[in-house]
Amino acid sequence: MQLQQIDMNLFPVLDAIYNTRNLTRAAERLHITQPAVSNALARLRRAMDDQLFIRTPNGMSPTPLTEGIMPKVQQALALLGSSVTEHHRFEPASAQKTLRVSMNDMAETLVLPRLLEHLQQVAPGISVESYYVPRDQLVKELAANSLDFALDVPMVSATQLNQHRLSADRYQCMLRPDHPLAGETSLTLEQYLELEHIHVSSRRSGPGIADMALNKLGRRRKVKLRVQHYRVAPLVVLKTDLALTVPVSLARQYPAKCFELPFQIPQMDWHLLWHRSQDEEGANRWLREQVLNLFG
Repeated sequence: MQLQQIDMNLFPVLDAIYNTRNLTRAAERLHITQPAVSNALARLRRAMDDQLFIRTPNGMSPTPLTEGIMPKVQQALALLGSSVTEHHRFEPASAQKTLRVSMNDMAETLVLPRLLEHLQQVAPGISVESYYVPRDQLVKELAANSLDFALDVPMVSATQLNQHRLSADRYQCMLRPDHPLAGETSLTLEQYLELEHIHVSSRRSGPGIADMALNKLGRRRKVKLRVQHYRVAPLVVLKTDLALTVPVSLARQYPAKCFELPFQIPQMDWHLLWHRSQDEEGANRWLREQVLNLFG
């Protein structure tokens, strides 16, 4: 099969189906009819001699061939898009754009107030959408331009992404200000283990970073409450005797008593991640600079 035998206009259709897993939603994304999407898919199937997608109860499932070619297809589409627009200078004061960022609730708390305050002053036409994308989906979403950035831990194996360290946060143990241990000047390991703890995780099960550090010491803490979000956990701390192991930047936002941890735990690194194909795209580059200047 020769590349010139394939209509290049079919690849955006392939990308839309891959990202939506649905022919109707792909048509809506491309602003064409659903029969047009079906026709384009049929042409691609003939040209590539592969089904490309299999209809399942969960949507259009990509075949191994599709999974194999999509990273390069998405990168090529992104490069083409940036090449078309790169000669236009980005003017933040007049720009009308939606910035889409993947971050968890703690990152939202730390980043969004300062970022929105800054954008309101220098780029009032830019809107922000924040939602969490699982790490195993980040490369695909960034390659497809469904996301502009992600704020997350470093992703060493994601070679398609560029990343820049924003901050490093150490952990502390947070208690309510009138907790029975609040009068102590420091916290011993035994005191820490005697406390009942809140564990924050979006997963149903599994240890946290504090648990893994304690496991190396052959010790285990008592988890009384498991919650999905960091924003609710400090509110529970202020109303109970429960303890929360939390990054300092979040702990200092509450009237709480905080202790240095009586054991070693890795710090939390926040990285800004973006797809390499967006390095020279004007809006992405400008927005990246704003985030790095505010938080780097």
